[in-house]
Amino acid sequence: MPRILVRVLTLIAVLALLFGVPWWTVVGAPELPAALEYLGTILFAVSALALPACMVLGHGPWQRDLAAKIGDLALGLIWLLFSLSVLGNVLRLVLALSGVDGAAEIVSGVIVASFVALAAYGMVEARRVPRLKELDVVLPRLGAGLDGLRFAIITDTHFGPLNRTRWSEKVVEVVNELDADVVAHAGDLADGSVAKREGQVAPLGKVRAKLGKFYITGNHEYFGEAQAWLDHMRDLGWEPLHNRHVPVRQGGDTLVFAGIDDPTGAASGLPGHGPDLPAALDGVAANTPVVLLAHQPKQVKQAVEAGIDLQISGHTHGGQIWPFHLLVRFDQPVLAGLSRHGERTQLYTSRGTGFWGPPLRVFAPSEITLLTLRKRV
Repeated sequence: MPRILVRVLTLIAVLALLFGVPWWTVVGAPELPAALEYLGTILFAVSALALPACMVLGHGPWQRDLAAKIGDLALGLIWLLFSLSVLGNVLRLVLALSGVDGAAEIVSGVIVASFVALAAYGMVEARRVPRLKELDVVLPRLGAGLDGLRFAIITDTHFGPLNRTRWSEKVVEVVNELDADVVAHAGDLADGSVAKREGQVAPLGKVRAKLGKFYITGNHEYFGEAQAWLDHMRDLGWEPLHNRHVPVRQGGDTLVFAGIDDPTGAASGLPGHGPDLPAALDGVAANTPVVLLAHQPKQVKQAVEAGIDLQISGHTHGGQIWPFHLLVRFDQPVLAGLSRHGERTQLYTSRGTGFWGPPLRVFAPSEITLLTLRKRV
């Protein structure tokens, strides 16, 4: 069977499931007035056709921001409604077995009310300035001169079709108030070209750090202009860690900050792109502690093998829209927070500072992270 036909059939099947289950649960199964049933059916049918069209126009070769905004919002909303509908059908079965009359109508009403409430909450949560998450991390090999180093992390800002310049400025204000020694951006900076997104990214040029500002690529940079973003961030005063490291010294002690590309860089066709941890660590003394920026948590496997002290990742968004976190765990070893891997390596996975695509965050709040590195508890 031709590959294009397989893709079309797969898309049709996914759309039928995403829209069919909610339609049946909210419109088809309950006894609704005829006019409401017709209106609901038309709304679901039009939405099912509009979603792929907007996604292609918005994220395909044409890069139409208006289409992307409509498609992204529709994708987030239908995922949320689909998830609620699956749970609703379980509830309907329980009510029916319990002999409750009008179970389908009750479930339809509960789903619609829950959907409206969660969608409104999710939109507000996505657009707010992220909460600050503070945590002490003990690195036994850390020198006494670096004990107490304040390390601020932002990641997954995903500047895109929605203009979030003001939000970007507020994020920078929060970061600067932390008075951090080091600030890092752990990838997925923007969706789109430098020319289209530089206005939203520009406030990052005002970020202050005493010892260094570091940036790595995420997978989304490789959907567009990865090298251009590396160059642009350098122009804004950030140090791109493109398979390389930079030593930070204080009080006579040294801590190395290294960074590697996202794994998608290997298939990008860009010369020299793709994660290369040996290159990033070339010249680092065996007894020097290392903080590694690697966008995806699953890159921790290589970090463990290399004896890295602490890896910083993003990518998961904490699931972003419940219950997507269940699917994320199939691909990544950790969803969020601090975890230990092997004898030495710790991994901190941020839920991300912004959001990708759908402007919703449901039960997965964004964060700006401040890690205080300690030699001992």
